Amino acid sequence: MAFEAIQKVTQTEEEQRRQKADAAAEAKKIVAQAQRAGKELVAKARAEAEEKVKAMMAQAEELAAQQSRQVLEGNAAACEALKQEARGRLDQAADLIVGRVGKN
Repeated sequence: MAFEAIQKVTQTEEEQRRQKADAAAEAKKIVAQAQRAGKELVAKARAEAEEKVKAMMAQAEELAAQQSRQVLEGNAAACEALKQEARGRLDQAADLIVGRVGKN
């Protein structure tokens, strides 16, 4: 009976070693899957963030272009008004010059 008891203990120990090895292998598999899933989530989040940044940059550039057009249009209108005012005073300036030249 002692031999059978030793065999049973040996089998039990071997079974425990197998179970432990199986559990360790399963744990490694789970960790590897979790790492892959984590990397995929990070990559997905990074791609989404990059797309959002691109969209925000495009929107900012469009807004800047609109504001630039508005400023240029405003400046063009102001320049045209100054030109009209200067043209209106051109005759007065010519008369003033002619008057001074005529007095000398």
